[in-house]
Amino acid sequence: MPNTKSFHEVVRDRHSVRAFLPDVVPDALIRAVVEEAQLAPSNCNTQPWHVHIVSGDARDRLSAALIAADDVDHMTLDFPFIPDAYSGAHVERLRAQGAAYYQAMGVPREAIEERRNVMRRNLCFFDAPQVALLFMPDTANSVRVAGDIGMYGQTFLLSLTAHGLGGIPQTVLGMYADTIRETLNIDPSQKMLFGISFGYPDPDHPANVYRIDKAGLEETVTFHR
Repeated sequence: MPNTKSFHEVVRDRHSVRAFLPDVVPDALIRAVVEEAQLAPSNCNTQPWHVHIVSGDARDRLSAALIAADDVDHMTLDFPFIPDAYSGAHVERLRAQGAAYYQAMGVPREAIEERRNVMRRNLCFFDAPQVALLFMPDTANSVRVAGDIGMYGQTFLLSLTAHGLGGIPQTVLGMYADTIRETLNIDPSQKMLFGISFGYPDPDHPANVYRIDKAGLEETVTFHR
């Protein structure tokens, strides 16, 4: 059935999905999503993204490899991620999101092992049947290129929503870049930024029931006249 949502509805309906049904997304539907994501803007039309869609046995092998790497604390980031570098309103929003998620999952703050298990759901892609891994070339323009990858990722996520699917961008997958490259035989010159697990959302799972507030425009936008 063709999508009948307006752009405004798609933008407002999109949210990070952290629990999925086991139904596999058909290849034709995935192709429709990546064809739309391919229309994302980029600096000088360079289109620097290199996207790997992983499903089936490859998805299961990758999940097992990620869990094994996590078991021995083997993290290999192509780009740093330092949560402590945030300050002010940014760190407050980070903490609020984490608190809301763990509360929705029924995990108290002091339950360290339970919180770790919830975090490790990232490594099984929140049970999504498919995951898209977004890579970029190793270049001195890495900040600009990362911005292009972000625009591709947002277009991908909006397309998922328009087609009745859901997804979640996962920085944590980029923390196991070597494991992912080795498991999928990806050239080391391709640097991993993040992944997007996607599929049909499980509407009844507690991870999908809560919503996190967005900052008001007065906090993020300045109008000059």
